[in-house]
Amino acid sequence: MSNAQGLRRHMSPMGAWAFAIGTSVGWGSLVVTANTYLAQAGPAGSALGLALGTLIMLIVGLNYSTLMQAYPEAGGAYAYTREVFGYDQGFLTAWFLAMTYLAVLWANATSLPLFSRIFLGGVFRFGKLYTLFDYDVYLGEALLSAAAIVLTAVLLTRGQRATHAVMIALAWLFTAGIAVCFVAGMVKGRPMNPAYIPDAGALGQIVKIAVISPWAFIGFESISHSAEEFDFERHRIRRVLIVAVLFTLLLYVMVTLLSVTAYPAKYGSWLEYIRDLDNLSGLEALPAFYAANAYLGGAGVTLLMLSLLALVVTSLIGNTTALSRLFYAMARDKLLHERFSRINDHGIPADAVLLVAGLSVFIPLVGRTAIGWIVDVTTIGATLIYGFVCACAARFASKEGDVRGRRLGCAGVAIMVAFGAYILAPNLVSTGSMARETYFLFIAWSVLGFLFFRFILHRDKERRFGRPSSCGWRCWRWCCSCR
Repeated sequence: MSNAQGLRRHMSPMGAWAFAIGTSVGWGSLVVTANTYLAQAGPAGSALGLALGTLIMLIVGLNYSTLMQAYPEAGGAYAYTREVFGYDQGFLTAWFLAMTYLAVLWANATSLPLFSRIFLGGVFRFGKLYTLFDYDVYLGEALLSAAAIVLTAVLLTRGQRATHAVMIALAWLFTAGIAVCFVAGMVKGRPMNPAYIPDAGALGQIVKIAVISPWAFIGFESISHSAEEFDFERHRIRRVLIVAVLFTLLLYVMVTLLSVTAYPAKYGSWLEYIRDLDNLSGLEALPAFYAANAYLGGAGVTLLMLSLLALVVTSLIGNTTALSRLFYAMARDKLLHERFSRINDHGIPADAVLLVAGLSVFIPLVGRTAIGWIVDVTTIGATLIYGFVCACAARFASKEGDVRGRRLGCAGVAIMVAFGAYILAPNLVSTGSMARETYFLFIAWSVLGFLFFRFILHRDKERRFGRPSSCGWRCWRWCCSCR
């Protein structure tokens, strides 16, 4: 293998769109997210809150597009932070990028056993190993998830064009599948009453969803890691990101509204139905699937099943691709072993792809409960990453004399600081908080990061790391200045 040839340009605007939307929307969009939103704000509050949250993600996306045009190289936020603030901050961003994408990858890989339990009669539920955190771990289900991880890695090391075509096809499949069921629900469904949760103010419900909804978009920025592979003009990436975010909003809104258009006869309203989901099983426990079955019968359920499977597969491919390009970029900078920067005959960092698979293949053995705690950590990681990206955009725009760009970057920083306070101050500004285990995992990952950073310092013969910097203070002054 040789890395002299570099990454090959092959990704079209349509492919970039497919990777962005396919990575940001996964298992939870059809099974978990809509139900969570509805229980807190109803259909109207959820839709409006998602729209408000989308505006926040558009701010982040515009900052990303600025940096992707300025620094079109693998590594995404890691590369931007390294170039703008230095290697220390670059490592910090890379560490939490890895955590965020790994968590989402593991969540979708371990969702396949749940898919099997719901739709395939639990055919892989054999060979019980143990119960961990109240979750039964079966050998068959662990092998199913591991096989999905390995097959994804094999696909990604063999060819870029095939992966490109698969992502586009699957993205259109789940978009069309959800849209067909949504239209059927709008034509045949019951009125969406009540529009909000009766025992709370409408504005408060909208704001609550707006605050938590941006995390449903995590992954739309994953294409920044493949910037070296874009086979189109850089300026077009802004449009690609905007369209991807708006499509993601559309998908979430369609699933959310579809979920309230039908409910079993024993309930007087969708609200009674949603509040009793924990006591239900089968299709009744999945509002979107129950509605699809009510309007389109078995064909509707099959269509959503295929859409859900496509969502899982695109998430596996998208997150593995993003992680492999991140590890590739880190290896080029000698943060990882140089073997992970090698490119195979297909123009792919195959060893970096295999590293992702190696870090993931045994994760199914820890059980779904633990994976849920790990996934919750992504909200913290994404806040930090988006904050750094917006700060990088603000500083870059300041150097370029772009007042509008600087303001956009500073707005993103301010929003991420507010979100950080919301997440890390349980019960202070929010009525709920993440599980204690999630905070423990965040601390554990941070400690591991310090240990790995110390290892890097000992190997840093070029003295790129550990240098004092006042960049944070300078960035704050730029954001607050009236120039």
